[in-house]
Amino acid sequence: MSSRLLSATYWRASWVRFREPVREFANCEPVLLNTHDGVQVRGLHWTPRNNPRPKVAVIAAHPRVDFSQHYAFPALLRAGYACVGANLRSLNNDLNCVHEQLLIDLAAYVNWLRNDCGVEKVVWLGNSGGGSLGCFYQQQAKAAPSARLKRTPAGRPVPLADIAMPPFDAMMITAAHIGQGLVLNETIDPSVVDENKPLLTDASLDMYNPENGYRDAPQWTHYDPEFLRRYRAKQLERIARIDAIAHALIAERGRAEDLCNWPGFENAPLAQQRAAMQQATFVPVITTYRTMANPHYVDNTIDPSERGYGSLLSDRPDIMNFQLLGFGRLQTPDAWLSTWSGLSSNASIPKTAASVTEPVAVVHAGRDLDVYPNTHTKVILDTLGSRDKTVFSFPHRLHYFEPDGDEPQNAGALEQMAKLVPWLQERCAP
Repeated sequence: MSSRLLSATYWRASWVRFREPVREFANCEPVLLNTHDGVQVRGLHWTPRNNPRPKVAVIAAHPRVDFSQHYAFPALLRAGYACVGANLRSLNNDLNCVHEQLLIDLAAYVNWLRNDCGVEKVVWLGNSGGGSLGCFYQQQAKAAPSARLKRTPAGRPVPLADIAMPPFDAMMITAAHIGQGLVLNETIDPSVVDENKPLLTDASLDMYNPENGYRDAPQWTHYDPEFLRRYRAKQLERIARIDAIAHALIAERGRAEDLCNWPGFENAPLAQQRAAMQQATFVPVITTYRTMANPHYVDNTIDPSERGYGSLLSDRPDIMNFQLLGFGRLQTPDAWLSTWSGLSSNASIPKTAASVTEPVAVVHAGRDLDVYPNTHTKVILDTLGSRDKTVFSFPHRLHYFEPDGDEPQNAGALEQMAKLVPWLQERCAP
């Protein structure tokens, strides 16, 4: 059974790639950059053969997914734009993803484009998790250096004030949610009673319990509004409970670090020194079980759309909820607070989008299984600070605009780019 639970489209990132050959009209060079804090990041720089030194570049990145050959690039290259698939330090690794550090990576790419490539305008392509990442970068880039974040939600120093952060000149936010933490607020299972005993369940809060209205998949469920109200409140309570665990683990390490720095520590008994150093260097991992429990997955009357049953990750979320893979399953305390806690993360579009006053195009895919029209797309549109914001809706398209049925592989990509390219040409001509 488990072999069919996973969505190959999502987990293999099989549609976040070129869907047509580009070698006939584009050149590619690898990019290797050293960030301000000494991390190396790698990406791919694509340029049109008929315009080898473009003045406008589109950059795409995601906290963990490889966007080096994003499906939108071929149409942009044909239109004369440079494209950069900017992989970040957390590529394929959500375990220690700290969003504040990812901004340092993005700054390295944007500075390279402007200083080394002669690019005059940089446009952000924020697909999926790239939407909230780009808005977070833009907020910090436009702030005075002294006003930028000095610490992560875990209290670690972050040198954003010390680096050049050129802001984007325009943004394209496509099939994007409002933040990974806010997604987990919606998907975490509040019926988990004890984080150390993940099978211990409060049946009255189990969305997959027939007594709460659940119907066997793939029949649609219709939950009682009072159940949903209580369910959502308890989800936030569980997030707060894990936040407290993360802060306690960080504080424990901090006390050991202070002890190691205490004058005279070198004269303490060796056993005490060793125990303190072990605690000061120990990096715990938080395991968050059962994170596939969003009522949207099985009740299409909540934020109605043309979506099918289930989620991007699986068409059986009731079973997937107990599997290894899922949103925010394994995190360091620092990464939990920065990325997956909707209560603590700074990478939240409701927190950052007001700073985005540049031209923005927002794309909604009507059949998206995890991005919903009111929960996500409307919130993005309502909170963006830009007066020049355009929404493009594609009622019958999926999250990555993958083809439907017997369509050519690039049909969805071409349909989307037929709208986005003219929009971009009007604002940032190549």
